[in-house]
Amino acid sequence: MKIIQSFFFFLLIVFSSFCQTKQNNKEVVQTSRIIPAAERMDVYLPLLKGKSVAVFANQTSVVGSSHLIDTLIKRGVNIKKIFAPEHGFRGTADAGENVNSLKDEKTGISIVSLYGSKQKPSDEDLKDVDLLIFDIQDVGVRFYTYISSLQKFMEAAFENGKPLMILDRPNPNGFYVDGPILDMKFQSFVGMQPIPIVYGMTMGEYAFMIAGEKWLTEKANARYEYYKTVQNSADTPFHFQVIKCGNYDHNSKYSLPVAPSPNLPNMQSVYLYPSICFFEGTLISLGRGTSKPFQQFGNPLFPNNLYSFTPQSVTGAKNPPLLNQLCYGFDLSNINAVDEINNHIQLKWLLQAFQLYPDKEKFFLANNYFNTLAGSDILMKQIKDGLSENEIKKSWQPGLTAFKRIRKQYLLYKDFE
Repeated sequence: MKIIQSFFFFLLIVFSSFCQTKQNNKEVVQTSRIIPAAERMDVYLPLLKGKSVAVFANQTSVVGSSHLIDTLIKRGVNIKKIFAPEHGFRGTADAGENVNSLKDEKTGISIVSLYGSKQKPSDEDLKDVDLLIFDIQDVGVRFYTYISSLQKFMEAAFENGKPLMILDRPNPNGFYVDGPILDMKFQSFVGMQPIPIVYGMTMGEYAFMIAGEKWLTEKANARYEYYKTVQNSADTPFHFQVIKCGNYDHNSKYSLPVAPSPNLPNMQSVYLYPSICFFEGTLISLGRGTSKPFQQFGNPLFPNNLYSFTPQSVTGAKNPPLLNQLCYGFDLSNINAVDEINNHIQLKWLLQAFQLYPDKEKFFLANNYFNTLAGSDILMKQIKDGLSENEIKKSWQPGLTAFKRIRKQYLLYKDFE
């Protein structure tokens, strides 16, 4: 009997230990979940009390399953107006499509579009606002226009003396830095500052860099310098603040809960985007108007024994390149994108396409948009001159080394190096 009792007592101990281990593991999973700043309402809600607030947001501005705007309204925050970037407040507009200002159907709040002819809030827009919030999910690539919208928004806030709060979100491509540095002679809304294509910073970190490096307007730069002198004063409210993410660092692989734009529908496209967006400046289709945008590429003049697809008019790509034309090329939708990029921009697909295209003189668009994306005219010349991928990447290294030194000064999270 004693032997049986001892045996059952032993089983009880083992079972209890197993349950405790399982509970501990569950707690580790729960506490290590990356928490976007928008979910940290206990940190920033007290700062919004009694304020008239304007929010720069789109479909990625979520708190769990709820939109930030709806969440703040439920918490009693007075939202005066919404500002929206490229692709609009609900994120369905084509790339580059002008979005007219309107009202949000659900809340009736006025929406001011800040893409196209108007890229920055006017003084009039901010007259009845006490405080500005910026909450947009970026993908960490220079030619993705949300960082340009951030810069314009910061300038308007600082120039008008309006407190600005950035609700930070993880960078899904924040685990490496690579690409050519933008030459300021090629400055545009798809590249406003001398940074590489993949810059490895969150929106909050990047905001501190463009302010700290004095890349804003003269008036905004001066106001930011003043802010730094009074920010820590006990009797002075905040002027510029970044609410950090929880449990995030630059080794993290963050999977986006909401597609950041119509043609980046999944993580495969987000990871491939820095390497293959160059095709936007060529006669090669990137699969806009298909179920696999930024996960395939091709052209009608490529060999017809290759993989094929046909771009069509769809929501988010109403008039895609090579509309209704049968394209031959390559399907990248099933490769392991993280392993394939290996923490570097990959030029192999671009160089392969250039070699396959029969008329090399017409491969690049006549409007030189390729140079706008690349940030200079050097990469196009290197490709035409037949340089290898290694030779091209070697030419990037001095600029990358200098940028990394600057970047280090503004990081809010543990780096990958």
